[in-house]
Amino acid sequence: MDIAKYLAEAVQKGASDIFIVSGAALAYKSAGMIFREQGAPLTPEDTRDIVTQICVIAGMDADNLRRLKKEMDFSFPLPDVGRFRVNVYKQRGSLSAVLRFVPFTLPESASLGIPPAVMELAACKNGIVLVTGPAGSGKSTTLACLVRRINNMRSGHIITIEDPIEFLHRHKRCIVSQREINIDTESYLDALTAALRQSPDFIQLGEMRDHEIINVAMTAAEMGRLVLSTLHTLGAVSTIERIIDAFPVNQQQQVRIQLSSVLKAVVSQQLIPSVNGGLVPAFEIMTVNSEIKRMIRDERTDQIEMAMQCTEGMQTMDSCIERLYQNGIITPENAVEYAYNSENMKKRIYMA
Repeated sequence: MDIAKYLAEAVQKGASDIFIVSGAALAYKSAGMIFREQGAPLTPEDTRDIVTQICVIAGMDADNLRRLKKEMDFSFPLPDVGRFRVNVYKQRGSLSAVLRFVPFTLPESASLGIPPAVMELAACKNGIVLVTGPAGSGKSTTLACLVRRINNMRSGHIITIEDPIEFLHRHKRCIVSQREINIDTESYLDALTAALRQSPDFIQLGEMRDHEIINVAMTAAEMGRLVLSTLHTLGAVSTIERIIDAFPVNQQQQVRIQLSSVLKAVVSQQLIPSVNGGLVPAFEIMTVNSEIKRMIRDERTDQIEMAMQCTEGMQTMDSCIERLYQNGIITPENAVEYAYNSENMKKRIYMA
């Protein structure tokens, strides 16, 4: 089969992910649902042929597949369609792949449902801004929108460190250097450490994976850089605790002090099925004021959610979800399922 033609057709159908797995028919995900193509299940020979086609389109040598041990990440553009982020892996001894579609043109933040309060974080002079949430919740897209806002409104050097590169940014008011793991650099840590010697003003870091990367990111923020990054955490409180817990116990109090001084905001997001069959984003927004600084420093993170509820300009995830339900955008069942405190959401919806 012609995989390029199929990818174009899948994107026209609204595909966000395409699945090429031996023993199953070609399939794609749209609005959180899996749709299988008609026809016989793919054989190991079929999947190898399709994955080989993808590698050819991506300009990769056939030796890449012969050297494949377990999995491989890369991305490639398809003219007039978009970019695809690819993970090739072995499954029961046969080649398989999952492709994530990334449009060439980044949609406007308003059309994506990103609140203005989130986009205003692009004005932060320095520090760390984190976008968190589960996989596939749109974190990379939110970060890309923030980078675009910086590129359009401010002047400086933007360095992005990604695995792989998704959205391409043109040089506008800023000079943009985009580095891809395994192609332009060996690791996030190597690239981030080197970035400090590349006169950066803004650094987009794909993910803060361990305490070494977190430590360098905090150092960059202390040096006056604005660092934008992600974590796979749910909510501002769990994000702060995850960062602190990444360090040895004897360093955690110092990390609390350091983090309280450099953290500017935590944005948590998730995609919830809407009543019209699509997906709607829900956001938690915490900006770090003097009160929250003290809570982080004094090990009182359990009080942060209450402070958010009482502070203008911030919102908890559950308050956002409740508002989506009240506006008829999501069902009560999904409001309860996606709430951080499902028991409390149940009471607010069914006992109101």
